[in-house]
Amino acid sequence: MTLERTIVPTSQPRRSATMADVGAAAGVTARTVSNVLSGKVGVRDATRDAVLKAVRDLGYQMNVSARGLRTGLTGMITLAIPDLSIDYFAQLANGVMREAEAHGWTVIIQQTGARRETELAILSGAARQLSDGLIFQPHALGPGDERLITGDQPLVLLGDRIFNGPVDHVAMANAEAADAATTYLIDRGCRSIAVVGANPAGGSVSAAALRLQGHAQALERAGRGLDDRLVATASEWHQNDGAVAAHRLLNSGVAFDGLFCFNDNLAIGAMSVLLEAGLEIPRDVRVVGFDNVPAAAFSYPSLTTIDPGLAQIAKTSTDLLARRISDGPPAQPSEIVASFSLVARRSA
Repeated sequence: MTLERTIVPTSQPRRSATMADVGAAAGVTARTVSNVLSGKVGVRDATRDAVLKAVRDLGYQMNVSARGLRTGLTGMITLAIPDLSIDYFAQLANGVMREAEAHGWTVIIQQTGARRETELAILSGAARQLSDGLIFQPHALGPGDERLITGDQPLVLLGDRIFNGPVDHVAMANAEAADAATTYLIDRGCRSIAVVGANPAGGSVSAAALRLQGHAQALERAGRGLDDRLVATASEWHQNDGAVAAHRLLNSGVAFDGLFCFNDNLAIGAMSVLLEAGLEIPRDVRVVGFDNVPAAAFSYPSLTTIDPGLAQIAKTSTDLLARRISDGPPAQPSEIVASFSLVARRSA
């Protein structure tokens, strides 16, 4: 008996795409592909977009280990922020990740919980050694702590806690934007404007302090003084905190026909309480928030708010970090304040 064996040809394993393949698909050289994926500055946006599209289409995977041996870089950066459950920081993280993709980076996100010991650990700990650079928004650190920023590893600071440090810094125009928000309410006839979000424990350079300062400036320019009875504190800036603060304002018996909340979560929580109390927005109380988070456009009524330039903050900080990774420590650190705008909707 003759046994016959059927041999089924196996398909050849698919060859992984190379940097040269990506360059050919994008119409550029392999060196240009390397520059894009390594975060080098000076690459035109159109070229970067073409390379990243080719990377996605071909499923190209960079050999991070080989790149690390060749360049001393990991291809990773760290973003350290206080709290991802706050919409602003979630949006910031999303923006930084999107911008980091253009540089070929993976983003490690660390939440500090606004704790000083955690922020100090991030400044000096292993996380900075395991990535090529750090974008850091401190909350517990403040004036005087710039002396703790040591070493040559690329670092970009965000926020208002530390100015005049030895590294690049990107901030938002908190006081100026708050001034614009209060002025908007004054121009629409509001005679008594309450605020939600002040935090006396935050110090004089916190976002809360600066926004209260801007609010007071607008009142003073209009010939009015700041009424402490209309300043509602909130140690956290979640929707529930806005609701609690609004209850306190209503129970105080002090009348107000305008409300400026220091972020959109506070505003959305406060508006729910005002509506439950039978007040109409904006007929009885005009409301303005801050941050222009996605939920602001879909709240009821839709929320007038300050757009603090978050997209600019994410792009600028990522580009500055790329420059420092490529060129080394800054001879002269950059201090950049993002542009803001007021987004008018139904609530005011």
